[in-house]
Amino acid sequence: MYVLAREGVIASFPAEGLPPGPAMLHRLARLVARGSTEERARSDNLSRALHRLGPSYVKLGQFLATRPDLVGVDTARELGTLQDNVPPFPRELAVAEIETTLGRPLDVLFIDLGEVVGAASIAQVYKARIRNEDGSERFAAVKVIRPGIRARFRRELDTFAFIARFLERYIPAARRLRPIAVVETLAQSTRIEMDLRLEAAAASEMAENTADDRGFRVPAIDWERTGRDVVTMEWIDGIKMSNVAAIAEAGHDLKQLGVTVVQSFLRQAMRDGFFHADMHQGNLFVAHDGTVVAVDLGIVGRLSDESKRFLAEILYGFIRRDYRRVAELHFEAGYVPRTQDVASFAQALRAIGEPIYGQPAETISMGHLLSLLFEVTELFDMRARPELVLLQKTMVVVEGVARTFDPKFNMWVAAEPVVSDYILRELGPAAKLREARDGIEAMLRLARRAPDLATGLEILAKQMPDLIENGIRLNDDTLKDLASEKRASIMSGRIAQWVIALSLLTIAGSLVFG
Repeated sequence: MYVLAREGVIASFPAEGLPPGPAMLHRLARLVARGSTEERARSDNLSRALHRLGPSYVKLGQFLATRPDLVGVDTARELGTLQDNVPPFPRELAVAEIETTLGRPLDVLFIDLGEVVGAASIAQVYKARIRNEDGSERFAAVKVIRPGIRARFRRELDTFAFIARFLERYIPAARRLRPIAVVETLAQSTRIEMDLRLEAAAASEMAENTADDRGFRVPAIDWERTGRDVVTMEWIDGIKMSNVAAIAEAGHDLKQLGVTVVQSFLRQAMRDGFFHADMHQGNLFVAHDGTVVAVDLGIVGRLSDESKRFLAEILYGFIRRDYRRVAELHFEAGYVPRTQDVASFAQALRAIGEPIYGQPAETISMGHLLSLLFEVTELFDMRARPELVLLQKTMVVVEGVARTFDPKFNMWVAAEPVVSDYILRELGPAAKLREARDGIEAMLRLARRAPDLATGLEILAKQMPDLIENGIRLNDDTLKDLASEKRASIMSGRIAQWVIALSLLTIAGSLVFG
C-alpha cells in the first residue's frame, strides 16, 4: 500500500463519497505521493509501482493490459509496455525442476542445457542441444517454470483479492471496473499459464490450423521433453520483429511482413476461432526465409461461430455504411437488451462510422473502430464480451506491429481478402448449401428414428384410454418404497390438506353467516 501511495496510484482515485476512515487514508496517500497530486495520476505511475512491487504485480499489469474495457484504453496501452525484468534463478534449481517433471536425468534428455536466453516472472528459457535418433544434433528452446512461483502467486493473489474487496466496498467510482471479477479472472489465467502443457497444446493446435498458411508458423513441440513445469520446442533462429533495422538489413520485405502479421491474425480469429492473443513484437520472429514465427502462446483467445459471424458482419456493415444492419446484429446476437431501441443504437453507430469516411485509409485503425464500438455499446447496456475485448486488444497490437514496418499501412486493404473469404464461405451460396445439407441430414436422422417413434406412439395410443379411465397404477413395491422413503413428506402433505380444509370451512362459514 505504501508503494501504491508513494507512486501516486491511490491518489489517482476520486475521493468523493468516501467514509471518514478511507477519506483520511486517501489524504495521507496524497501527501506521500511523489510530485503534485492536483491532477489524476497518469497510468505510468501504476507501471512504476508494479515494477517496484515485483514480478507478480508486473503480471497483474500485463493482464490488465488485455482488458481495456476495465481499465481504459490509455491505461491499457501504458500497461502494455510492461516487460518482465527479473534475474534468472540458479541453474541447479532448473535442472532439478526438469528432472523431476520429466522423470529422467538431464544428460539423457539433453546433450547440453546451455545458458539462459530469457528470464520472466513465471519461467525462463534455455537454448539446449538435443541428439536426434539418427545421431544428428539440433537446438531447442527449453522453458522451465520458476521454482516456488505458484505458492508466491497464491499469496499475492490473496493480497489482490483484499485490495479488490476494499475498492468495491469503499470507492464507488471503482466499482464499474469490477476489481473482484478482475482478480478472479487473473487467478484463472495464471493457473492456466503456469501449466506449460497447456501452452504446448495451444502451440500444437495452432500449428495444425496454420500448416498450409504461407509466411506464418509456430514452433514444433517436443512432447517427449514436455511436462507441467517444462516445455521443449523447436529453436527459432531468426530476428525479433522488434529489431526493424536488422530485418531491413537482412533484405526482408518490410511492407509484406506487416501484411503477413495482420492477415495471419485475422485468419486465426475468423477462420479458426483460435488466435494468439499476445502478438507483440517480442513474441514474433522473422526466419531466414521471411516466414513470421510466433512464440509464447501462454495467452490465447477463442471465438465461437456466433462471435466470428458477428465480427465479420460488423466489419462488412461498417464498410457498406449499413448502420441499421450492424445495430440489428447486436440485437440478434443478444449483446444488447431488447429493451433498447434499434434506431437509436443505429444512430450511435453512425456517429462512429461516418467520421471514418473521408480519411486516408492508412490512418483508419480497425482496433480503434472496435474500441469506439464497445464504448458506444456500453451506453446501451451491452455487457463486455471478454473474447471480443481480447480480440480488439490484440488487433490494436497487431496493427501497431504492422505500422512499424509500414507507416502507411492500409488495414482495410490487408484485411479485405480474409474478411471477403469468410463472408463468401460463411454467408454466401456455399454457406446456404451447407445449411440446407445440415437440415436434410437432421431430417434423415429423424426419419431413421421414425420406426421407434411410431412404435412408441402406437403403445401410447393403446394405453391412453386406460390411463384416462383408471389413471396411473402403482404396484405394491412402489407403494412400499413411497411409504418408507417419503413418510415425512406425505405427513406434511396431510397436514397441509387439513389446514386448507379448515381454511375453506372458515371462509364458507363467513359467507353463510356473515
